[in-house]
Order: sequence, then C-alpha cells, then structure tokens
Amino acid sequence: MVEKIDISLLLDNMVDRISSHCDARALKNPLMIGIQRGGVWVASQLHRKLALKDPLGELNIAFYRDDFSKIGIHPEVRPSKLSTNLDDRHVILVDDVLYTGRTIRAAMNEIFDYGRPASIILAILIERSGRELPVYADIIGETITLKEGEHVKLTGPEPLALEIKKTG
Repeated sequence: MVEKIDISLLLDNMVDRISSHCDARALKNPLMIGIQRGGVWVASQLHRKLALKDPLGELNIAFYRDDFSKIGIHPEVRPSKLSTNLDDRHVILVDDVLYTGRTIRAAMNEIFDYGRPASIILAILIERSGRELPVYADIIGETITLKEGEHVKLTGPEPLALEIKKTG
C-alpha cells in the first residue's frame, strides 16, 4: 500500500524552497507559469502563497508535444494564457509530475516562442523515475518510487489529491 502524501505540506515546503532559491539568486518579481492542467492547479496555490505580482501564466503544450500525431488533441484543451512579455524575465515553470521530461521540453519550446526569458526555474510537485530526456527540477515537492505498472496522477483542482494506480 502506498502511503498518503500530504499535498498541503509539500506545497508549503515548495513555497519555502522557491523563496530561498529566488533570494539566493536575487530574483525579484519572478513570473510563474503552470502547465495545464495539473501544473496550473499546483501553480495557483504556489502563486497565491508567494503573493506574486504578475498574474499566473498558463501553458497549453498540446501542439508542442512530440507525440501529438499519436494522441491527437484532448477535448478539454484550452489556449495558453501569458499576459506579460517573457523577455529577460525569470520564470518559475510549474508542473504536477515530472516523469519522462517530454512535457517540460514541450513547455520550454512554447515559452521560447513567446520570448527569451532570463532563466527558467522548474518546480515540480512530484518527481518519479523514468526520465527519457535530461530534464531535472530545481524545486521538488517529493520524489517517489513506483512499482512496475504503477503511475501517479494529480486530481483536483479542489481538493488536490494524488492517485497511484496500476496501468492496464
């Protein structure tokens, strides 16, 4: 049986780590962007707790995925929302689960289509093994190890909860 993960505690720890990371690098007023859907849910809570000035950005990476031709477009896909210029901004990119690294690669491709940020800090609620691309997070809520045939999914947005299920 998988232990219950306290998402509220993970989010509070992530807020502390993001604040420390930004302070150590003297980053003022970073722009936070969540990856739809789960990343936006996590980013919304982090954004509120950090009291960031600029509105939360939302990325829809559907058209940037390298498997788009295989999976097609999801019926609930919404457009990206970035209300500010990204040039020379420090961006905090947020997603729910870091697995293969392909979602983050797609998100960074889209971000660079909007502008050239000064830096991108990657904040992930859950990191799991199985990386296919060399993508690693700066801020991690928790690293988990899953058994063969298991996957993790964030449900929400209210309340946020993690589900670990067998595939198949």
